[in-house]
Amino acid sequence: MRFLANMCISPKTVEFLRSLGYETSRASELGLSTSTDQEIIDYAAKNSMVLITMDLDMGRIIALIGERKPSVILLRLRKPTVENVNKKLSYALNKTIDKLEKGVIVVLEEQRIRIRELPLS
Repeated sequence: MRFLANMCISPKTVEFLRSLGYETSRASELGLSTSTDQEIIDYAAKNSMVLITMDLDMGRIIALIGERKPSVILLRLRKPTVENVNKKLSYALNKTIDKLEKGVIVVLEEQRIRIRELPLS
């Protein structure tokens, strides 16, 4: 599984995901640091990557385009420290990895994980 971390995701989290064996790139590493949300979404879809973001607009855009890809992990954490983000991502990936391949929006909150299949109807 390949991940594309949006600019709001720490480089330390990208390194953490790599240490878990996931092929992970940060938007800035791909020349996407000044790209629009739509350009980043298009890149993730074209390259079969799961998008990781804290940007609520990305979740809305993906919901509206009506496609199955890309999947997105949307972090909605009160404490978005690197340690908390890494802990929540590690837990969520163990629970959702098979669904991410099919096309979903995964919303990570402090106390729960919500999963919606794409396209949203």
